[in-house]
Amino acid sequence: MNISELARRLKITTNELKEKLPSLGFDIGLKAIQIPDEQAEKAMVKWREMETLEKLRAKFTAKSEAQQTQEQEEKIEDKNIINLSKIITVSRLAEQLKISVVKLIHELIKNGVMASINDNLDFEIAAIVVEHFGYQAVLKEGGGEDKSISHKEKLESLLGVIDKDNKNLFLRPPVVVVLGHVDHGKTSLLDAIRETNVAAKEAGAITQHIGAYQVSIKVKNEERLITFIDTPGHAAFNEMRSRGGQIADIAVLVIAADDKVQPQTIESIKVIQEAGLPFIVAINKIDKPDADIDRVKKGLAEINLAPEDWGGKTICVPVSARAKQGINDLLEMIVLVSDMEKDKLMCEINRPAVGTVIESHLDKGEGRVATILIQAGILHNHDYVFFNRVYGRVRTMKNHQGELIESAGPGAPVQISGLKSVPVVGEIMEVVNNSKEIKTRSKLLERQGYKRMSIDETSADKEKQEAVFNVVIRADVLGSLEAVVKALTDLSTPEIKIEIVKRGLGDINESDAERANVSNAWLVGFNVGISSAAAKLADTVDLTPKTFKVIYELIDEVKAEMNKLVKPEIKEVYLGKIEVLALFKKGGNQIILGGRVIEGEVEKGVKVRIWRQGQLMGEGRLVQLQVNKLDVQNARAGCECGMRIDSRVSLEIGDQLEFYREEKIIKKIFEI
Repeated sequence: MNISELARRLKITTNELKEKLPSLGFDIGLKAIQIPDEQAEKAMVKWREMETLEKLRAKFTAKSEAQQTQEQEEKIEDKNIINLSKIITVSRLAEQLKISVVKLIHELIKNGVMASINDNLDFEIAAIVVEHFGYQAVLKEGGGEDKSISHKEKLESLLGVIDKDNKNLFLRPPVVVVLGHVDHGKTSLLDAIRETNVAAKEAGAITQHIGAYQVSIKVKNEERLITFIDTPGHAAFNEMRSRGGQIADIAVLVIAADDKVQPQTIESIKVIQEAGLPFIVAINKIDKPDADIDRVKKGLAEINLAPEDWGGKTICVPVSARAKQGINDLLEMIVLVSDMEKDKLMCEINRPAVGTVIESHLDKGEGRVATILIQAGILHNHDYVFFNRVYGRVRTMKNHQGELIESAGPGAPVQISGLKSVPVVGEIMEVVNNSKEIKTRSKLLERQGYKRMSIDETSADKEKQEAVFNVVIRADVLGSLEAVVKALTDLSTPEIKIEIVKRGLGDINESDAERANVSNAWLVGFNVGISSAAAKLADTVDLTPKTFKVIYELIDEVKAEMNKLVKPEIKEVYLGKIEVLALFKKGGNQIILGGRVIEGEVEKGVKVRIWRQGQLMGEGRLVQLQVNKLDVQNARAGCECGMRIDSRVSLEIGDQLEFYREEKIIKKIFEI
């Protein structure tokens, strides 16, 4: 592409372009008149990014002296990095971004966060906003949460030691986590237990979120409650499975009788063992013609989990979710195992409620909502709740059936609204006395600060990457966003790096489309829609947003797009050799000569290397080939022929011409 054409497209003068290109990493020289098309495309993307940042900088508010002093103290090596506390007020974040509070609140509202000037923001939410303005957010150094402390240890410290003589102790329902490989029938098994059809509501019949449900069964004329947690089976949801294992008392490992022990089965077993959970293997789909229960048991025995009837300790229950076979046997076994773990299920009921966040998301009608598994005490409507960094007051509470309720006790999963922001999945909820206590805790956390997060990507890593695949991603809930981001970043290869340039919750908006356009990014949504403004902008700039409901479909399409970015390998195919016997005419770069094919076969239109006494003199191309004064496409060994060569090299009689063809080999880094 001509420099003048590139300048015209960027709406600047040629001299301005030449002066600024070096600052963008394109040092072409002041006398250059052309730039390779590939570089030109990259330059246009970089130029748009530069313009966007310059526009943002132009709107920055003036700094006060105090602010300048503070920023000097907080200054770190990379000017594009902003240090944030685990919680930060809206006003303080605006100061660090060097923008007005009004502009920041507007951006928060666009991202589904309704916050005022003095409200606190969780680090994860603040980081999303910071990324939108072109910065990298990291946690502040010093103090903070001890990452070495497990969820179980934190919970035990809150609950304290249970006094067995306490008359207020309550035997809560056991919490059962259902784990297993994708499509082995976890959700279908829960459907059979609950006599509902939740799986039909899930895209592709694959569970995308953690769901929690309670069922009532009768055992020996006694009504018993069991809380079930369903977890996604796809490999991308390892973290979500792990969380399910951390808060459960018993695990049910589902393995299909028409299949075998699979990678996610092994991963689920690791989760169970790390959590120290007693577990039951539900061998599902026994009604299928190709079902083989012994094959499953053999697979378990091979990984040191021999079934009871094979002399081991692993409890196996054959079931069929579809045919409703063995369901009661499985439930009775769960009750039996829970009775053996009875001491662990005792908890205090006359105390402020404590629970764990199973899932959280932004709801268009309810605002910020969270699904909580209550583990002690009773949660009431209008209780003040604190999640270490997020807080609020329970405005509404729903049970697992979506019914409004006033209170819920230990072992119950509930969805609550009234939160100031979306809590992080896996965090512990505490009920506190009043809003004053919440503010006191928030200020204490802000003063303490948190350890800085490590930045994985180094400049050396960047140099190794041949291409970058930028992605702007939106998801419905934090758990899904986390899973999708991890699944995509795990796709990075030495050839292509996945870069998440923007992420957020809720529908794809105009800001997302703008960011995708300037960064040449793939715009994708998971379980979300596209706003009309975003769709209009995308159409204007020739951008195609993509939405998905099933994660493996998203991953497969990203793999396909990454395959397109892989540069083809150029392979040389040797054809033959000619000795120059006579020279007839030369005009410009065109040389007419006669020769004999001494090896192989030559073809019209292929490339040629010119050798003289063993030295390479240069290259050219075979433009015309004649045998017996007739134009031909090829000539074989022993044949004398006339030819026209396009080359700048002055040929001599006795030179040898080596002919070869270049073939592009399309490489794929993923098989789909």
